[in-house]
Amino acid sequence: MEKIQLSLLFKIIGIGSASGLLFQNNTILAIGDNSSYLYEYQTETSKLQRHPLAENPQENTPKAFKPDFEAITQYADSIYIFGSGSTENRNFMVQVDSKTKEVIKTQDLTDLYLTMQSFAKIAPEDFNIEGVIYNGETWFFFNRGNGKTAKNVVFTVEGKNLVNEFQIISNEYKLPKIKGVRTSFTDAILVDDKIYFLASAENSNSTYDDGEVLGSIIGRIDVKKMKIDFTQKISDTHKFEGITLYKKSSNEIEFLLCEDNDTEVLEADIYQLKLKTK
Repeated sequence: MEKIQLSLLFKIIGIGSASGLLFQNNTILAIGDNSSYLYEYQTETSKLQRHPLAENPQENTPKAFKPDFEAITQYADSIYIFGSGSTENRNFMVQVDSKTKEVIKTQDLTDLYLTMQSFAKIAPEDFNIEGVIYNGETWFFFNRGNGKTAKNVVFTVEGKNLVNEFQIISNEYKLPKIKGVRTSFTDAILVDDKIYFLASAENSNSTYDDGEVLGSIIGRIDVKKMKIDFTQKISDTHKFEGITLYKKSSNEIEFLLCEDNDTEVLEADIYQLKLKTK
């Protein structure tokens, strides 16, 4: 897993601080951590649509009030979008119809997030959900260990719902460093029985305040063992915060990555990452 190729594939005007994305049928669905919209971008026509996720949606919400949507995942006919849980107003999940892009429901996940913090002994100020995977039976939540205690944790959650009937298992990971700074989870995707994850190094020990970006890695976790198969640095300068499957063949897998530019500029760069699997 040594041969990689990273290149800029799309530049989307109208999306800022991209934090998660999905790809299907020549369409990119993206969220931004400053925004309360779901963005739909047609790669063949460059057409961009905005779908509100809340009443009175904004594209550059003031930091203290933003829902901080950091994770997006899809199963069957539903898209699920999650707040990071890093402050009290960031605890919401929005379920969206994948066909109409209309909001089905919004749920407060405060109890789930508090249980995760207690279960893994993560202080509230170090809690920061940046990626979520759902396979129809099990949820995987990725806590970004960019707080003082650097707890990179994957929560495996099962149950009838995420509000009051769930069971949790947690696995903590010590990820590689870049320039002396520990990398931390920023997103993940399930491909077959493997989890491919992104992690970035940022010179800050706060889940709230941004720091100097030192680079990003990609890695893979075996779902059955929940052990890391490999990690590899993919950039010295980018903070990649979203990953989705683009193409897959017998000897290569391709992802689309999005980058959080930590500014109010409404412009998103979407990168293509190729990995040789044989």
